[in-house]
Amino acid sequence: MLDIHLADNLALLPALAEGSFELIYIDPPFNTGRKQKRRRMKIIRDPAGDRTGFHGQRYRTVKLAAATAGSYADLFDDYIAFIEPRLRQAHRLLKPDGSLFLHLDCREVHYAKVLLDTIFDRASFMNEIIWAYDYGARSRRRWPAKHDNILWYAKNPQRYTYNYDAIDRVPYMAPKLVTPEKAARGKTPTDTWWHTIVSPTGKEKTGYPTQKPIAILERIIKVHTNPGDTVLDFFAGSGTTGHAAHKLGRHAVLIDNNPQALRVMAKRLAAANPTIHR
Repeated sequence: MLDIHLADNLALLPALAEGSFELIYIDPPFNTGRKQKRRRMKIIRDPAGDRTGFHGQRYRTVKLAAATAGSYADLFDDYIAFIEPRLRQAHRLLKPDGSLFLHLDCREVHYAKVLLDTIFDRASFMNEIIWAYDYGARSRRRWPAKHDNILWYAKNPQRYTYNYDAIDRVPYMAPKLVTPEKAARGKTPTDTWWHTIVSPTGKEKTGYPTQKPIAILERIIKVHTNPGDTVLDFFAGSGTTGHAAHKLGRHAVLIDNNPQALRVMAKRLAAANPTIHR
């Protein structure tokens, strides 16, 4: 089963049944998603305010002038307001032994972790995975940013899926320091995953700007689900999650509100005969 939905995820997620998915992987926008301007807000503590924050505190929202794309002002408040209700839905939709993988970068991941510690409980935090790559321009003013952050939360930290024997092995960095047998077998990865980005000229490239390598999703899905399980990706983009799930004998539900994403997924996943909901 492979379902593709063209929809606003926040409108569709509440209609999905509670506890439906063994794994949720999402790669949301790394900011508000607006290319030219982003909404700016100032948050003031007010018992009669219009929103609830951490620990039940009430706040009042004051809208400020729109910022240009290069500005960082009040991005924390804006981004958390965007992502929080979606992460709460993710928690609701996971099965008791399910896992969430949230893929971000260094600009927002720290704030998202604090939020997830509240939604899931701090004991449910299992790993911060660093996906490291070495491609693209080099800065002359700071260390070039060449990694993404993937947070893994288990709904129940005492009972979750982790198929150790399904982990793909990688070469030793110093193979002469281990036995020939170990060198031939390779080692299991740590929480730092070295893998190149999708090549701009490679066969895997779909043309979608935020496409992630299928090997990253295959590793997550192989280890954290079993054949026949169902995976949810509600920022589906180019459909890499669905592609990996189909290859590995899992079901997938993909959601995106971008018609371009729908076209890319429909073409890429045509062999899986997906059901498309517009």
